[in-house]
Amino acid sequence: MYPPELVRPMQQELENAGFISLHTAQEVEQILKNEGTTLVVVNSVCGCAAGTCRPGAVASLQADKVPNNLVTVFAGVDAEATGKAREFMIPFPPSSPAIALFKDGVLVHMLERHHIEGRPAEVIASNLAGAYEEFC
Repeated sequence: MYPPELVRPMQQELENAGFISLHTAQEVEQILKNEGTTLVVVNSVCGCAAGTCRPGAVASLQADKVPNNLVTVFAGVDAEATGKAREFMIPFPPSSPAIALFKDGVLVHMLERHHIEGRPAEVIASNLAGAYEEFC
């Protein structure tokens, strides 16, 4: 578990862009029951979360089509919510950071850490924008 003062700025980066932080398994289940599309960012304290994942997710929201719901769980902080979100991401193994797009509660697009790490935020944003175009 990371100290709140360490992770708060990392949570706020996404919250300031319109993401809702989820903290419980029930919150994750509830949001994924919604009709439409939901983007779930598995946030992390790692460098690739700071350098490409969060900036890429935020930049992707400039696309013509965007998800109906924007949410985030924080690995290493919100264990219950993160664990439940990862259940919905099966068959993909747990990954932090990660970005998943759901349509009507069904996983339709996934970026695992190995898709994020070492790639510029613009590539992440472009990848997500393409998924939004197809599914949103």
